[in-house]
Amino acid sequence: MNRALALGNYRDAKYHPFEGVDRELKDIFEGSMAVDCVEDYGALNAANLSGYPLFISYAEFSDTPVAPEQEAALLAYVAQGGGLLAIHNGISLQRNPALASLIGARFTGHPPYGPLPVAASGEPHPITEGLVPFVIDDEPYRFDMNPLMKSSPLLEYEHEGERWPAGWAHRFGLGRVAYLMPGHSRSSFLHPSYRALILRAGLWAAAGSGEETGV
Repeated sequence: MNRALALGNYRDAKYHPFEGVDRELKDIFEGSMAVDCVEDYGALNAANLSGYPLFISYAEFSDTPVAPEQEAALLAYVAQGGGLLAIHNGISLQRNPALASLIGARFTGHPPYGPLPVAASGEPHPITEGLVPFVIDDEPYRFDMNPLMKSSPLLEYEHEGERWPAGWAHRFGLGRVAYLMPGHSRSSFLHPSYRALILRAGLWAAAGSGEETGV
């Protein structure tokens, strides 16, 4: 069975503890991929990443840049066909400009936590095929999208009478990147519709250059 590598923070999480979320990720991918969960950024090295078709970022926000060798390893991993799925705070890799470009946007802040109606957006995509709109309690993240990265919109949420991006996907070299906004705490990962989205996004990203469907 293929394996995925998931990165989060157990001991020093400011807002999004990995404990509990790690168990849900394992359950979501059960039968498709075994998920190895770590908090050591040292796992981002070429030799280690080469054993995984998918890397999942649930990394916590920090002002400390990812080490240059780890940044280079992750960029090369995706460019050479690896998959990246960033969930909610996993966009925090934006602390490195090159990794922000890889993900396709920067987080800029969010209004208060609350119920968010979520629906598919953009053109049909394998990740959102057949998605029925749903409501999830979460943080309404706001983003500055990278105008130089051609991302396919996946999801949008409604807040204060406006629609905002909640997910996107694109190719990066031979690899694939997907971002999903919900995921503030373990409860987000219990929503059945969102669990299905996470699984689809992860499998789509992991397909890398071996599959020609989608963006």
